[in-house]
Amino acid sequence: MATQLKRTRQELLDALAQLTDVKAEIMDGEIVIMSPTAGKPSLVSGLIFAALLEYARRTGRGVALPNNVGFVVELPHRGSFSPDAAYTVDQRIDADLIQGAPIFAVEVRSKHDYGPAAERAIRAKIADYFAAGTRVVWDVDALHSREVRVYRATQPDHPTVYGMADEAEAEPAVPGWRVRVRSLLE
Repeated sequence: MATQLKRTRQELLDALAQLTDVKAEIMDGEIVIMSPTAGKPSLVSGLIFAALLEYARRTGRGVALPNNVGFVVELPHRGSFSPDAAYTVDQRIDADLIQGAPIFAVEVRSKHDYGPAAERAIRAKIADYFAAGTRVVWDVDALHSREVRVYRATQPDHPTVYGMADEAEAEPAVPGWRVRVRSLLE
């Protein structure tokens, strides 16, 4: 019987950094490859990134990052995040994975992100974001309820829900930034 050796944290980070054509995260001491993002969720994450980029350029504050950027964290069961869009301040942006969690992270649901098991996984990931230092997380449902749930580290169990007629925000992580939900999800 063959014995599988557990990789060190640095070996996992080095292996993650070598993955250039896939989206992946480190969870429970393993690299977890994620499915490619489908059309509608990818478009929505792109629109959110574009709105964040415009905000960062207009205010001269922070950096907007698109899908598949790796953020290295040190949590008991998680070593990295790769949000669908993110906003960060005061972090080094260079050729390496970003050290630490973004202050704002966006997770856009794909067609397999529904049902009881998926809900538990999403809630656990949001809790991990907050444990790593993220201040606000968006859970974006572009396929079914067509809404944006805004979770804040200060009230993690009480999201603010924005529907198609609303403007969503990411206070206090992205001060003064607003985006019409309809412009993202139509």
